[in-house]
Amino acid sequence: MQRLKIDQDIRPMSEFRTGIASFLKQIHDTKRPLVITQHGKGVAVLLDVGEYEAMQEKIELLQDIQTSIAQLESGTGIDHDAAKADVLKRVCK
Repeated sequence: MQRLKIDQDIRPMSEFRTGIASFLKQIHDTKRPLVITQHGKGVAVLLDVGEYEAMQEKIELLQDIQTSIAQLESGTGIDHDAAKADVLKRVCK
């Protein structure tokens, strides 16, 4: 996801209401999120669907890595050679 450009990507709710189509085109073209404000405070973030899905995949991967690290630290993980042998055994059936 592209970094937010404060002067272009933070808009008040009133502007968003009147220009929804142009804002949707903006997030699609730039791949940057759009922050919508109300009374000067951020209330929502609008993201391109592809960018949202990519972000979700990255979060899931990071959660898997965190789980793996916790398992290794607690001694409940499986070492590389054992995991490789287990995978190969299942694939070669």
